[in-house]
Amino acid sequence: MKITVVGTGYVGLVTGACLAQVGNHVLCIDVDARKVEQLSAGIVPIHEPGLPAIVQEGMAGDRLRFGTNIAAGVAHGDYLFIAVGTPPDEDGSADLRHVLMAAEAIGQHLDHYCVIINKSTVPVGTAQLVRQRIAAVLQRRGVDIPFDVVSNPEFLKEGAAVEDFMKPDRIIIGADHPDAAERMRALYAPFNRNHDRLIVMDPPSAELSKYAANVMLATKISLMNELAGLAERMGADIEQVRRGIGADPRIGYAFIYPGCGYGGSCFPKDVRALEYSARQTGYAAPLLAAVEEVNNRQKRVLERKVVAELGEDLSPYTVALWGLAFKPNTDDMREAPSRVLLEGLWARGARVRAYDPAAGAEARRIYGERADLQICEDPYAALEGADALVICTEWQLFRSPDFDQIRARLRRPLIVDGRNLYDPQAVRAAGFRYHAIGRP
Repeated sequence: MKITVVGTGYVGLVTGACLAQVGNHVLCIDVDARKVEQLSAGIVPIHEPGLPAIVQEGMAGDRLRFGTNIAAGVAHGDYLFIAVGTPPDEDGSADLRHVLMAAEAIGQHLDHYCVIINKSTVPVGTAQLVRQRIAAVLQRRGVDIPFDVVSNPEFLKEGAAVEDFMKPDRIIIGADHPDAAERMRALYAPFNRNHDRLIVMDPPSAELSKYAANVMLATKISLMNELAGLAERMGADIEQVRRGIGADPRIGYAFIYPGCGYGGSCFPKDVRALEYSARQTGYAAPLLAAVEEVNNRQKRVLERKVVAELGEDLSPYTVALWGLAFKPNTDDMREAPSRVLLEGLWARGARVRAYDPAAGAEARRIYGERADLQICEDPYAALEGADALVICTEWQLFRSPDFDQIRARLRRPLIVDGRNLYDPQAVRAAGFRYHAIGRP
């Protein structure tokens, strides 16, 4: 099949590469000429396991190409994916400017029937807006070309996006017409072989499903962090509580790990966007505001634990930080808890020596060169001369460290564990003062 993907960000690039991997001919279009030049050279600008290999395979097999010419993209595709960014405005609403610009461009160049697919995370009603925008442009051109608009939200986890696309747990299609739904069924047939994962519904329901999924997961995280705060004050161990409640199949173990807050490009943005949409409809949704409030508070919990040990004035101290990305297996620092911690420590005068297996370059890009931040190339090097070790991201590399080496390199034996990686009794027996989340 001939497929065009407009936008080569995280979602667009994974979508295009995976569709090319199963034999389709995919053209990815982006306005960023430098990014297109990089991708055309086989350089993938994001850290995502498995993605560089399938991008390079697709290009070598002449199934995956990149360009900047939207007219060529529209001419190429029988399926046109819109996978551009929807950044949050200051009021929390999703900015649809890029989505509607893509729709406008499609309308200007459309000359054959195609299915236009909203892959971007968008508010309820966006499929209708895209349909109206394209129809208005066609009317201005004085042409009558049939097309369908479909909502097809992505459910990709950073760090496992290729696996999620190739082996999806569900494929949601929001379509007004049965013919469009059947065309989408044919497109996704290679990913839908073992059992039927395709769920067809109306476009507004598909659009809300994406937000609902992320808000549900964010709510589980914030609730566990709220319970962790209670556990610390009541002398309970939240890890024991987690095992107790996770055994209930109605709850399960997924997304009930307490920590130092969620980040990334999806959960914070989508919670705010759904809260904004609720306000626009006149519906009070206090739980959505509470989810975000708890998360914002939780992002400061590591700073509070450091201050409790070292004092309000941190100017005499250096803190070692393990983990900068918002989660493992990515270099993404958007809304990462590490950023709140870094800025809080700097405001109190502390110096930071940080290590992350993937996000060091991203931290340099965000913060530049500064005297109070040293990005280290080795986790143990980050400990040299530091007064405390703070763990912010649960990379596998950090799960079984050499505690003798940690104690030898730190100026004082203090560990603040924002991801509950270690057994408190064992760490304390090794001679450390150890603070975790929701553990006595």
